[in-house]
Amino acid sequence: MRATPILVWFRQDLRLADNPALSDAARSGRPVVPVFVLDDDTPGGWRPGGASRWWLHHSLASLSRSLATAGSPLVLRRGRADVAIGELVRETGAGTVLWNRCYEPWATERDSRLKADLRAAGVEVKSFNGSLLREPMTVRTAAGEPYRVFTPFWRAVSSSPDWPEPLAAPDRLEAPPTAPASDPLESWGLLPTTPDWAGGLRQAWQPGEAAVAARLRAFLEGAAADYAEGRDRPGSDGTSRLSPYLHFGEISPRQVWAATRDAMLSGNPPEHRRHAESFLRELGWREFCYNLLYHFPKLPERPLNPRFEDFPWQPDSAALDSWQRGRTGYPIVDAGMRQLWTTGWMHNRVRMIVGSFLVKHLLLPWQEGQRWFWDTLVDADLANNAAGWQWIAGCGADAAPYFRVFNPVLQGGKFDPDGRYVRRWVPELAALPDTLIHQPWTATAETLRRAGIRLGTDYPAPCIEHKRGRDRALAAFATLRQAGDAADA
Repeated sequence: MRATPILVWFRQDLRLADNPALSDAARSGRPVVPVFVLDDDTPGGWRPGGASRWWLHHSLASLSRSLATAGSPLVLRRGRADVAIGELVRETGAGTVLWNRCYEPWATERDSRLKADLRAAGVEVKSFNGSLLREPMTVRTAAGEPYRVFTPFWRAVSSSPDWPEPLAAPDRLEAPPTAPASDPLESWGLLPTTPDWAGGLRQAWQPGEAAVAARLRAFLEGAAADYAEGRDRPGSDGTSRLSPYLHFGEISPRQVWAATRDAMLSGNPPEHRRHAESFLRELGWREFCYNLLYHFPKLPERPLNPRFEDFPWQPDSAALDSWQRGRTGYPIVDAGMRQLWTTGWMHNRVRMIVGSFLVKHLLLPWQEGQRWFWDTLVDADLANNAAGWQWIAGCGADAAPYFRVFNPVLQGGKFDPDGRYVRRWVPELAALPDTLIHQPWTATAETLRRAGIRLGTDYPAPCIEHKRGRDRALAAFATLRQAGDAADA
């Protein structure tokens, strides 16, 4: 009697190694049907943005090649995921469906419903942790509450790393006797129609499991040795750039942890440990963001701090457009926004600077920044994006003090002192000296002439003067204190 197939549903785990669902299927010895479903019916408008869709196309192409080499090709279907999985179960006669868990609110609701429906139909269903070191439902304070402050959360997670070692990729998968029909990947239209944008993404990235293994290895052999300081310098290649690979699951956090431990924590001097721990804390922040999204599912839409519900934002489409296009007149802000548009990624230190500028200098809602990042980032991740923007705005968990307003001139001078980053992304300012590169409006007319810059034509004057923006922001944030005082009276 022929064994019934196992259907493995790929989602944000587009890899063969350390994939608990795939490994469980491979160990069974039964035929394996790997499937990915493109579900455009995402609630809340969180359909993957343009940069994410570009990455997904190339990641699926890489995964398809790997699965075909292993023996069982990837099946592609488009439509409502729960419907498509049910149809494939009937088509293949699968007796088991396996997947690795997702944590977006609509995904957890859908998966629970689908699991119940499949089990009612006599189908075995199992799900696994393939995305996190510790899942949100397993990490609580001593009082049984979810953590809202990062440091104690990370202490609880990292002090007892009892997660298993990464799993090896299966050597071989048995294919079903008859392969189900599969959509051609090209028919999904995931690639951008703007050639220039696609070209910038191609130059900056190579999606796929093999590519991230090489990237992690190069990082641990190079920039990781100076990570604690190097991570703050956007003009140098001092970060791992693993974020899109982690989001799409081309590498797991357990793999990153184990590789970092083996390369930097085992038998190395204390200085290596300091840099390694700084790097792993960034992995911890990702875990913290998922913890927040799981326990507070309205995080992408509503401020975690309810006092911000009636914050006096000042919507301004012209100001938003200048920020999105990198034409604010503040070089470090504009460099970040142009890097984002060209490469689908922005240095983390600069993300904080451009975010602060949007919500504080321009008094535009943090949701506007979150939406723009969602469409333009290759690492657009609902948990990280929402938690990061709420942190910047001062309304989220463990948030920066809301009265802290980054001065983009000082931030530029501190983290890009030689102007290398600005010169790369705002080339019209390249001829300015280092002392003026972050504040071109203070240059004399003769200096601007020698640099070939017509301020207001070649490069804009500041869209808002820093002191005015700061004072306006502090006045707006003062209304929160007044509202709090009134509530306490």
